[in-house]
Amino acid sequence: MVRCRKQPFGWVFISRMIVIICLLIVIVAANILALSVTNPVFKDGVAFLNANFWLLMLIAVIILVGDLFTALPFPLNLPGPIIKAVGSVFGFAFLLRIFQWVDGVTSTNIYLAFLPLSFLIIPLVFLIVLVCGYYEILRQLWWVPRAEPVTGDGQIVHQAPVIPDIPPGSITDAKSWEDIGAEFRLMLYDLIHRFREEIRKE
Repeated sequence: MVRCRKQPFGWVFISRMIVIICLLIVIVAANILALSVTNPVFKDGVAFLNANFWLLMLIAVIILVGDLFTALPFPLNLPGPIIKAVGSVFGFAFLLRIFQWVDGVTSTNIYLAFLPLSFLIIPLVFLIVLVCGYYEILRQLWWVPRAEPVTGDGQIVHQAPVIPDIPPGSITDAKSWEDIGAEFRLMLYDLIHRFREEIRKE
């Protein structure tokens, strides 16, 4: 059975920050080269990057936050797909600006013909990213190995938990998010299985 493994929270943060830093380095290097390069297209491209600098930073921050939420355990990762979907809309808007810039450089006037179609593509991109994000969460919940055995008729056998020796006064009723997520996965699996059994009986 293939198991879904999520990247650690720290690794996600560090890797995304490296990408943002590399993006900043590229923009700074392009501005430095623009001082010595006489190519008008290159200078126009650097000016385009400078004009859309804050949009790029906004996209990078939104994707960073979305990935950080996705790296959290269930149910803390539920806002992740929504944030990523919003970031995808801004990313598509940046692609439209690139398309517009290329259209202006090449003088093809294709952007004006493509612009009405973009109003249909933007909500479609949002929905696709949103659905894919929540599908990934459900897939991770489904492929998590069950801690409880299942009988032949599909009923889950709940075993009595083994209570370790805990010093008096240190017992607490607080549950971690991992425990809550595990209980929710167990409940979700039991609910889906019972629903399938009811359909088979009909």
